[in-house]
Amino acid sequence: MPLKLMSTLAVEVALKRRLLPAFTQTTGITPDVTWNPTTVIMQRIAAGTRADAIILIDKSMAELVERGIVVASSVAPIATAKIGVAVAGDAPAPKLETVEDLKAALLGARSVAYSRGGASGIYFAKLIEKLGIAEAVNARATIIPEGFTAGQIVAGKADLAIQQISELMSVDGIQIAGPLPEAVQAGTDFSVAAFADAENPDDATRLIAHFTSAAAGAAYEAGGLTSRLARI
Repeated sequence: MPLKLMSTLAVEVALKRRLLPAFTQTTGITPDVTWNPTTVIMQRIAAGTRADAIILIDKSMAELVERGIVVASSVAPIATAKIGVAVAGDAPAPKLETVEDLKAALLGARSVAYSRGGASGIYFAKLIEKLGIAEAVNARATIIPEGFTAGQIVAGKADLAIQQISELMSVDGIQIAGPLPEAVQAGTDFSVAAFADAENPDDATRLIAHFTSAAAGAAYEAGGLTSRLARI
């Protein structure tokens, strides 16, 4: 019976490039991972889907703890993701130091790609409303239901993509122009936990220990995240 992990997209680069291969090499176990935005994961759980372990934003994880779906004592913080802007690999990067810089970049773009389903896209939709540019940006935006927004740059449908930096890094052929200005930045904290009814509880515990090990911090940083392990 495979070790099953449900995970948000934000940690995919760190897990695929470093943490999962290292876990398999050490244990001989290759986890079966399902990648989805937080909103989709919560919908799947509500429909009865379960796994052995899960990586989720803290707010949603707290909800699962309250409902007894994950083991409270197993919850461990791992990383924080910040929202960034991507452009094509051969395109000039816009200036993003101030909120006015950001507004100019968004209004000057042919099309801005963002997602309806992810935490970053939901935040961005509210942000452009707050900045008073939602109508202008959305009139030519490329809005996807879920997935990696930078893929729309590669497909030629957008010239800017908004998403958590770690998710933008999952797409080849683009470059990170930079994070959102600090005045409008929104970090998202992620944790890992075991399901209360995990079919492989011992392996889930081993996986969580691996994701919170000293070596894991460097993997998160290399994957465009800020490690929370030093603050545990």
